[in-house]
Amino acid sequence: MKVAALILALTSPLLLAQAKPVLVPDVSQREIEIVYSFTGADLLLFGAILYPGGRVPAGERPADVVVVVKGPTESILIREKEKVAGIWVNADHARYRSAPSFYAIASSRPIGELVDDRTRAIYELGLDSLQLSPVSTAPAEEQARFGRGLVDLKSRAGLYVEAPHAVEITDGVLYRARVTIPARVPVGRFTAETFLIRDGRVLAAAVRDIDIRKSGFERFVARAAERSSILYGLTAVALSVGLGWFAGWVARRL
Repeated sequence: MKVAALILALTSPLLLAQAKPVLVPDVSQREIEIVYSFTGADLLLFGAILYPGGRVPAGERPADVVVVVKGPTESILIREKEKVAGIWVNADHARYRSAPSFYAIASSRPIGELVDDRTRAIYELGLDSLQLSPVSTAPAEEQARFGRGLVDLKSRAGLYVEAPHAVEITDGVLYRARVTIPARVPVGRFTAETFLIRDGRVLAAAVRDIDIRKSGFERFVARAAERSSILYGLTAVALSVGLGWFAGWVARRL
């Protein structure tokens, strides 16, 4: 027994040194409600890095933190415009099965300095590493062209964002980052993934869920459109008639 206790006492520091750190993440809002006046929101992602022994290992390089916020996947059809006889018409197209409806990545340093291309592809770290799952069997060059077009369109709409140096790390333990949720954000279950990276390796990862949903009258209209097309149509007709009658009433009073 004494020998076993001695071995444990001698090897416990080595076991602690080999143990991996743990991420304890959180978000400022687990639920975001979209109403008619919704103009966007700032989502704060923060947390702590728990190291074995309760302190940052001495002599090791500081770790980096990457935060990725993803929306639900969706099927997207991308069409390429071509000018024929002075008129823009649809030309080639490509469909993607599972493109994220929203994607934002924030990191303490540019992601290209943290991991290699293989690791980026595995964890989908960066806009150029998204797994878009194309349906067509077009040549790789054509798929890459349409993929860049999809990312460009989403980026211009504020739905795909890449923000290097946006994660702040305090004392090597506490971290925080802000991600802007645009007004045109889709609804659904979002995920906030946090990665701890050192020397090109992902040491730890953690996920938190975020629900973005419509509220009030917007929620009623959205549910009616999804679950009851007849009710949705009657509501649209009633609104049109009501607005038309009100506009006529105002015109007669002027």
